[in-house]
Amino acid sequence: MRITVCLTDNRPDAWIAGLREALPGADVQNWTPGAPQADHAVVWSPPQAFIDEQPGLRGIFNIGAGVDALFKLKLPPGATVVRLDDAGMSVQMAEYVCHALIRHFREFDLYEADAREGRWGFRKPREREDFPVGVMGLGVLGERVAKAIAQFEFPVNGWSRTPKHIEGLRAFAGDAEFGAFLGASRVLVNLLPLTDATRGILNRETLSRLNGGKPGGYLINVARGAHLVEADLIPLLDAGVLAGATLDVFEVEPLPAAHPFWRHPKITVTPHGSARTVRGASVAQIARKIQAMERGEPVAGVVGWERGY
Repeated sequence: MRITVCLTDNRPDAWIAGLREALPGADVQNWTPGAPQADHAVVWSPPQAFIDEQPGLRGIFNIGAGVDALFKLKLPPGATVVRLDDAGMSVQMAEYVCHALIRHFREFDLYEADAREGRWGFRKPREREDFPVGVMGLGVLGERVAKAIAQFEFPVNGWSRTPKHIEGLRAFAGDAEFGAFLGASRVLVNLLPLTDATRGILNRETLSRLNGGKPGGYLINVARGAHLVEADLIPLLDAGVLAGATLDVFEVEPLPAAHPFWRHPKITVTPHGSARTVRGASVAQIARKIQAMERGEPVAGVVGWERGY
């Protein structure tokens, strides 16, 4: 069995070593132009040239949960594309979202500003019932995030493309219930996959519907930058429609130094680090999936192209 590794903007050596250890009978090599045909590929944002040289791939294993970069390519018609299910990312995502939520709810950002000025301030405690949290996207990551938020006794809403039942969560599904979901949520957490249907879904119209259309909504975007219409955000913040935003993903990354998001007092920027791939767990998961595919067994995380993820 031959496995080729093609990781744009990632060093492949440790991945190759891990795969060789996990799959001792396999020939695992880093891809270079003109390399022999492989049975499976382990990839991150591969170029079209790689795909064109590997028309016989049976499995393409993405080292992250997001597969939008692969949708831009013309892939071999016989290849099965598989994404990571979790591999240590869900707990990181839950940490990040809960931190952003609690920092806003407890007004720690304002306490930080007071501390910089040497002020000893006090703010009236808020009621959790007044801060229902809406989680968009209820896959592996979204479900873990929703359950973590519920542990802090916030009301939690969830929205997904198809109906899902998750204990402790008020579930909404499909286009027909999207407006009700937004209106019932004051804090919006985006964990949707990026598809044609979800591109630009965070815009002036949708964000204005948070909190029943009343001021005070808050946005946490940890999915993809293209979900947000960036030009719409600052006017909503300046008008008081939104109280703030925590953004980990952006249309252009790294975020340009001149971008106004850096300097806006109601926006917290982090450099796409909400949940990073944990290599050891990812290698083990990919190796198990390759072995299952070789045995003709079902594999979790297969991408459905008709769904877009």
